[in-house]
Amino acid sequence: MVTLGQFNQLSHAEAAALLSPCVAIPAWVSELVSARPYAGRQQLLERAHQAASRWQQAELQQALSAHPRIGDKPAGADEHHALSRQEQAGVDAANAPLAEALRQENARYEAHFGHVFLIRARGRSGEQMLQELRRRLHNSPAQETAEALAQLTEITLIRLEGVINA
Repeated sequence: MVTLGQFNQLSHAEAAALLSPCVAIPAWVSELVSARPYAGRQQLLERAHQAASRWQQAELQQALSAHPRIGDKPAGADEHHALSRQEQAGVDAANAPLAEALRQENARYEAHFGHVFLIRARGRSGEQMLQELRRRLHNSPAQETAEALAQLTEITLIRLEGVINA
């Protein structure tokens, strides 16, 4: 974590490296880095939200490349995997019925929508995520894209808040 003042002073490459784990969308990272300096943290967060509001299907697909299935524990050493492990702490790996239900429902979701199920996992239990997964299986493709983009925005902004301190 760095302060906003430190973030404003980083080189372009350093600032981009700091923000990249927030979301696997390089254009979003570049936009935020290029708009520095920020007068306050709220200005940064507003700019981040504004940039995220323009995301479409292409950006969603790009970002999904860095998101594991709910219930899977990513083993990678990079920052994306570390954040995913922390965010999915609500999934009890010892709960075999829950793990199996998540595995089955993830497979149904992926067969239906063609990509992994994306949800803000932080603050949700495994059971809550399973319930949401099942609910969202009834969405149309357009509804699901909108929900997945909203979840991606939440995830990204939470991660950004964890990277840049006031």
